[in-house]
Amino acid sequence: MKKRKIIMDCDPGHDDAIAIILAAARPELDILAITTVSGNAEIEKTTVNALKVCDLVSLHNVIVSKGASEPMMRRRENAPSIHGDSGLDGPEFPALSRSWSEEHGVDTIIRMVKESEDPVTLLPTGPLTNIALALIKAPEIKENIGEIILMGGGTFGNWTPTAEFNIWADPEAAKKVFDSGIPLVVMGLDITHQAVATDNVINQVMNIDNNVAKKVGELLAFFKSTYKETFGFDGPPVHDVLTVAYCVAPELFTLKEVNIVVETRGEYTAGTTSVDLLGVTGRKANAKFGLTLDVDGFWDLMIEALNTYSAS
Repeated sequence: MKKRKIIMDCDPGHDDAIAIILAAARPELDILAITTVSGNAEIEKTTVNALKVCDLVSLHNVIVSKGASEPMMRRRENAPSIHGDSGLDGPEFPALSRSWSEEHGVDTIIRMVKESEDPVTLLPTGPLTNIALALIKAPEIKENIGEIILMGGGTFGNWTPTAEFNIWADPEAAKKVFDSGIPLVVMGLDITHQAVATDNVINQVMNIDNNVAKKVGELLAFFKSTYKETFGFDGPPVHDVLTVAYCVAPELFTLKEVNIVVETRGEYTAGTTSVDLLGVTGRKANAKFGLTLDVDGFWDLMIEALNTYSAS
């Protein structure tokens, strides 16, 4: 089997963590690197969290590189109301087995893309700062990026009335990526809000007899509590996991080719993704935008992946 080469650029984060866990379970994926960015928590915390998850699923040989600590132009903000102070509150994790790489995350992205014999798929699930900085520093890497499958944006917001957190956190970086000409698949709130971890799902996860599933169950339980308190949701959407699921099971998704523009200047709308679903602007499509998800198929995929881990 020829494996699909991926770089996971993330800000763990409960759903980022579960995305890594799904990717590690799939034999058709070759994780070249995990790079971190400030987003759900500060950069040191998201990097430690990525290492915790790597230890959990024995990704000991995958490089973890700390990336951008601040947005390109704006003041940094994080999301403790959703992910807790650590960025990964809920489960207890053992002491780390290793530290992160001395190489900056942006340089890791550039190097891995350049060194790969096959096109690399980027999976950003946090603010797009690292990806934008890599494209600015080494624009030639575009030639070997096969696709960017990202979680961000939507036709409505969750951090402001119109803006989703990942895009809002660094809209200038997002604009650079959306305007890059690289093939984009966008998993925005319209589709990620369909991937809700219901009580039934959480119970299924908890009933799997291995430590990885136990940790995922604890992550989902904490995530459920903060989504209930903050947004009134009965269950948490596992936004970031959809990027990995699309890599391995695109048949679960309905997409539409659209033009998406990132708003960077609006007093009330900075960070908004203007998604031209009806083609009213006449602008050329620059992304495939997620519309609908086979929810049962998605959770079957996740449960199957968790069952592949060794019993406790």
